[in-house]
Amino acid sequence: MHATPERSGARSLIGLTALMVAYVLAFVDRQILNLLVEPIKRDLHLSDVGISLLQGLSFALFLSIGGLPIGRLVDTRSRTRLLGLGIGFWSLATAGCGLASSYIMLLACRIGVGVGEATMTPSAYSLIGDWFSARRQGLAMGIYSLGVYLGSGLALVAGGLVMKHVPQTVTVPSLGAMHGWQLAFLAVGLPGLLVALWVMLLREPARSGPAPEAPSWNEVRGWFAARALPLALVNASVACSAMAMYGLSAWLPAFLQRHYGMAPTESGPQLGLIVMIAGSLGTLSAGLCGDRMAAVRAEGRLMQLGVAAALAMPCAAALPFASKAQGSLLLAIPLVFLLTFAIGSGPATLQQVTPPRMRGLQHALAVFAVTLVGLGIGPTAVALTTDHILHDEARLGESLAIVIPLALGMSALAAAAAFKPYRVLVSRGVA
Repeated sequence: MHATPERSGARSLIGLTALMVAYVLAFVDRQILNLLVEPIKRDLHLSDVGISLLQGLSFALFLSIGGLPIGRLVDTRSRTRLLGLGIGFWSLATAGCGLASSYIMLLACRIGVGVGEATMTPSAYSLIGDWFSARRQGLAMGIYSLGVYLGSGLALVAGGLVMKHVPQTVTVPSLGAMHGWQLAFLAVGLPGLLVALWVMLLREPARSGPAPEAPSWNEVRGWFAARALPLALVNASVACSAMAMYGLSAWLPAFLQRHYGMAPTESGPQLGLIVMIAGSLGTLSAGLCGDRMAAVRAEGRLMQLGVAAALAMPCAAALPFASKAQGSLLLAIPLVFLLTFAIGSGPATLQQVTPPRMRGLQHALAVFAVTLVGLGIGPTAVALTTDHILHDEARLGESLAIVIPLALGMSALAAAAAFKPYRVLVSRGVA
């Protein structure tokens, strides 16, 4: 007989809370840099493209090589221990950013953050699949995904507070003279060691499904090959929406500073609140609506992904051309809501057609696509447009108006193309 996983009990809720806290921490550590762009550029003498590599491609470099083997480990090893080790590693790497005195050192530490964070989502989605029943997984994943926007918002708020209360240069006992942005990395990195311990102490749930052993590579290749078109299109749609989200979040703080003269101490808290509130509402709405849509239409979750991406396009095109900063911030509210609604529809869309024993690898593939296209290309595409097409840092807003709507259009088209093959895939079940 096979073990029956616990479903939606107290342990499951505690576990989900721990996962969300860890995800908040992951995005604080990842996104704190976005508000610190200008001081880091000044102190390390960097271009926009150089900064964009720290924001995105440094994570994608590792995930393009190591993310899929980590997904394999998720399917064969203790997920709570693996994730706890990953949290500890990325927390130390974030703190290491605070000790970096050169671009190469900072880049190496940012890659280290990506190494640790590669364990986060494949482990979390696999655990959620065994903690919650199928009809509750959309909401559970939505709650977990709140960590993205709570973390991103807290990073902006925390960064603004550091910039406001910490001098440009400060002397720290045993460490000597440090820049204010270095202290920000230390402040957000070290507390993660406590979260790592909490996650490692969680009870590993029994895996659902009939197979305690991981599938062979031949079986994996065969399963994915038979479903290549719908899975590729769904992953592409989510990845392109993520490209828009990461490109926006990476450069909107700098745009507000350059175009409207907003200080980081002013833009950080305002943007942080928008990301936390609109992002959280978008993610929760995606989970709740997706569960209902999937009960009515096989491709319901996929449909809402594409519609949200299409509706976000006019907001993205108009935002950089508002006459005042407050106009841009107001347009950011529906834009962030729609972006997070689209991205938040992706995980349950994939989980709906993936058997339990393949979930770790499938979600590693999803993370691979989102990270390589979204995080790896999004910030750098904006920077390349600014530096090498428009040739003017002051035209950052135009770069955003080009890259973000284009990415959203590709997301909507990929979702539309996936409707028919995805519907067929749902009808075949998850075996």
